[in-house]
Amino acid sequence: MGEEGLLLVISGPSGAGKGTICKEIMSKHPHISYSVSATTREPRKGEVDGVNYHFLSKERFEEMLQRGDFLEWAKVYDNYYGTPKEKVMKYLKEGEDIVLEIDIQGALQIKQDFPDGIFIFIVPPSLEELKERIVNRGTDSEEVIKKRLSSVHEELGYVDKYDYVILNDDVENAAKKMESIILAEKCRPCRTKKLLGGDSYD
Repeated sequence: MGEEGLLLVISGPSGAGKGTICKEIMSKHPHISYSVSATTREPRKGEVDGVNYHFLSKERFEEMLQRGDFLEWAKVYDNYYGTPKEKVMKYLKEGEDIVLEIDIQGALQIKQDFPDGIFIFIVPPSLEELKERIVNRGTDSEEVIKKRLSSVHEELGYVDKYDYVILNDDVENAAKKMESIILAEKCRPCRTKKLLGGDSYD
């Protein structure tokens, strides 16, 4: 049996640049797939259903929730978010690495069930720059921006629950750090033993 894929769980404050770093990584590494999350929030300008998110009604989301169709889920800023389970498990079993860009609540849920996952927290260079990024993208109301900024200190308090922290002061440098993490994780003895076909080198 071949090596299972890596489950890469990426979190960080809104505006930290999680999505941009993930896109940079996947543009260079086609074997890494992106898990498209489901949400009940309204699409932002330019977002495409099935590409950025699976945009679902609240009723549909809750039906899937009752069936246990999510790997994790959370309610954030009055909207549901969740990771559909089926595709993630399929990719991992086929040896494909997969990226989950999710909030802290969801990441901690996944950590309970998948302790072998790789948990990476993205932080901005400063709170001032974070605010500037959120305002400049022009997709959120003033009320939502205030909510996001007020939760940053609480979010940063969970950094020690993660395996790695990446400072996103430059997208290219941040992506290189993530590449290094992926390479190092693939060299862990627990994974190379599986690749060589056994639990022992004897």
